[in-house]
Amino acid sequence: MPTANSKLPTDKKRCSWCGTDPLYMEYHDKEWGKVTHDDKVFFEFLTLEAAQAGLSWITILRRRESYSKAFAGFEVKKVAAFDETDIERLKNDEGIIRNKLKINSAIKNAQLFIDLQKEFGSFNNYLYSFMPSGKPITGYTGPHVSTPESDAISKDMKKRGFKFFGTTICYAFMQATGMVNDHVPECDFR
Repeated sequence: MPTANSKLPTDKKRCSWCGTDPLYMEYHDKEWGKVTHDDKVFFEFLTLEAAQAGLSWITILRRRESYSKAFAGFEVKKVAAFDETDIERLKNDEGIIRNKLKINSAIKNAQLFIDLQKEFGSFNNYLYSFMPSGKPITGYTGPHVSTPESDAISKDMKKRGFKFFGTTICYAFMQATGMVNDHVPECDFR
């Protein structure tokens, strides 16, 4: 998890979107586009990307530690069991986006996430069933906000009841978790 406290190399070429914000740069350098197959990481980013809907990513990134505390360290089974008391607690937590629809969707999405784990053996297996040859997309083809893969994943997830996970959010999720490598070719972190 980026902390923006470590010294970052200044002589490296980066994707322009991270600018010069140390937190953004650390996230870009150490996490964004790095392949993961860890369901806990997938659930974290599912929750964070859904919270980001309509907001900037840096807004969520700055609240990431608060989200981790508020959502039980992103332990999906714990979040899936949240009740009305938890919803009230979250609605009053100044460290997160206190949108009741987003809070409720995080809990419902956790329940649906577990259903997919049961059906496919893991959320990873589910996601990669949509990917060409079951592998990440590594050939940079320019900036996108969606792809046929993000369209298919988000459409299927919406049909299953997931909220705040349209194709654009799905594509950002795919970029964050390394399902697609969208570091520009000249980026030293590609």
